[in-house]
Amino acid sequence: MDLSHTTFGNFNLYTIETGRFRLDGGAMFGVVPKTLWSRYIDVDEKNRIPMAMRCMLIESKQTDKIYLVDNGAGTKFNEKMSAIYDIDYNHSNLFSSLEHHGFSPDDVTDIIFTHLHFDHCGGTTFYNEDGKIEHAFKNARYHITKTHWKTATKPNAREKASFMRDNIEPIANSDQLHLIEDHYHFEDGLSALPVNGHTMGQQLPKIESGGETIIFAGDLIPTHVHVPLPWVMGYDMYPAQTLKEKKSFLDDAVENNWYLFLEHDADREVIKIAKENGKYQVGNHLSLHKI
Repeated sequence: MDLSHTTFGNFNLYTIETGRFRLDGGAMFGVVPKTLWSRYIDVDEKNRIPMAMRCMLIESKQTDKIYLVDNGAGTKFNEKMSAIYDIDYNHSNLFSSLEHHGFSPDDVTDIIFTHLHFDHCGGTTFYNEDGKIEHAFKNARYHITKTHWKTATKPNAREKASFMRDNIEPIANSDQLHLIEDHYHFEDGLSALPVNGHTMGQQLPKIESGGETIIFAGDLIPTHVHVPLPWVMGYDMYPAQTLKEKKSFLDDAVENNWYLFLEHDADREVIKIAKENGKYQVGNHLSLHKI
């Protein structure tokens, strides 16, 4: 297992692997037929594909802040739910990944949530020995866009299952919650891009240094197989909006030579985008420490 890191201008960046899980391949690729998507990704007997829960730790040398982008599904699932999603913490887990790089949860000063679906925020809290929910990152502010907070706390029926009560309520009741505007500027070189197709108010952290840019691609581009424009998840609330956002995002990625850090790709950590004959494709893939 490669828990990689790199120095990127005023930031040290660390890959935080928080485990593996599986989701239904049909849901992950929407209207794209299985005969197409199964050529590019493994699928098990239950039609599930392997997924990472890959987060990023951003250590700022200019402010001494330590940001964690998302934190995986956490450990609050019962056996039935763990089996449904085939959650695998033998591969990796949040706390051991932090420890591998010399950090503890108490070192984290800020958590940037792309959004609050269970596989992105479940690690915020855990059940202690008394069976009560406890916050894992006691010194961190929780940065969530105001737009997404409305969605997460008053979800529609279709999205409701992704916002689990044991994840959302402790955040809502915490004085660590910090609701922010779209395009939020955390500090020089670290900001966020808003996208609304997957869920309203998702934010993608953008790290810039010396003319180079790394984007935490979140659920806009969950895996490298999702690069083709029409390959949109069935989980997306507004797929037509995703199409518009993907086209603009991928055009910018090509023009500006962005690095895209993939949260859910089980095999590829960072990719670049190429465009040939009007079609987007993976131009190169590498590990974070190779940037």
